Amino acid sequence: MDPLTAVAWPVRTERLSLRRATLADMDAMWEYRRLDSVGEWLGWHPVDRADWDATFPSKLGPQLVVELEGRIIGDLMILVGDAWGQREVKEQAAGTEAELGWVFHPDFGGRGYATEAVHAAIGISFEQVGLRRVTAGAFFANEASWRLMERVGMRRESVSIKESLHRDHGWIDGILYALLKDEWAQRGASS
Repeated sequence: MDPLTAVAWPVRTERLSLRRATLADMDAMWEYRRLDSVGEWLGWHPVDRADWDATFPSKLGPQLVVELEGRIIGDLMILVGDAWGQREVKEQAAGTEAELGWVFHPDFGGRGYATEAVHAAIGISFEQVGLRRVTAGAFFANEASWRLMERVGMRRESVSIKESLHRDHGWIDGILYALLKDEWAQRGASS
């Protein structure tokens, strides 16, 4: 079962609307996903429009779009998965955490939209999907991304030395942040 079906879509924030991505969103997302400045830090950057068209449908499951006044300005990923667990308790770890990811159109940077949207994704993860932990990782050099993780209250868990292979920069450092549902609740983020 797809855990994101439990969410009452769309989810609205003060300025934004988040909803599940559909095939109809391909053109709007291509507008910013094709940019080299956007693709520099992504795990997958489309080679061309044909590559985008061929690959995008397989990425729809955990993908959300972020809309501002009806225009798509970015997208988020909430990829629900299993926590690690010993054999005897492995079933209890199933579907308890998610990896978060995000991409935003650079024309909309610097106005807090990404912070607002990622904050909402964390709320969705804990309050509607019922997860116990969320994580987000990045290349260490992608400071804008890990600064966003800090703004939404995530805690730095690790910096890994030269563990990430970048298509242009070779082996570089990676960084991981996480947040537990209990930490979220203690901060009063859900109110």
